[in-house]
Amino acid sequence: MTTISSDTTDNNCPAQTLLKLLAGKWKPELFKLATRAPLRFNTLLKQLEGSNKQSLSIALKELEEAGILHKEVIKLKPLHIEYTLTDKGKSMTPIFLNLEILSG
Repeated sequence: MTTISSDTTDNNCPAQTLLKLLAGKWKPELFKLATRAPLRFNTLLKQLEGSNKQSLSIALKELEEAGILHKEVIKLKPLHIEYTLTDKGKSMTPIFLNLEILSG
C-alpha cells in the first residue's frame, strides 16, 4: 500500500507529491482508464490481468482519498459502484499524458 507520510506532504516539491500519488502497480493504469470512462470494480478485475480484489480496492481507495477519483454508488439494479475522475483528477490528465509521451 502506498501512503503519503507527513514528510512527503511537507516536501517543497509538489511534483514529487504528485508522482507518489500515482505510484503503485495499478494506480497509473486506473487513472488512464478513468480518463476514458467511469470505472466499475468487477470490470477492472477482468480487464487488468493479474489484478486481485485487495490490490484494486486499496489503489481505488487511495486515489479516492487523494481527491483524484470520486466513488458513486449506483442504486439501480444491479447495484454497483462507479469511480470517475474528480475536477482535480481531470486537471491532472494533461500532466499524465505528457509523462506518457516522455516515457515513450
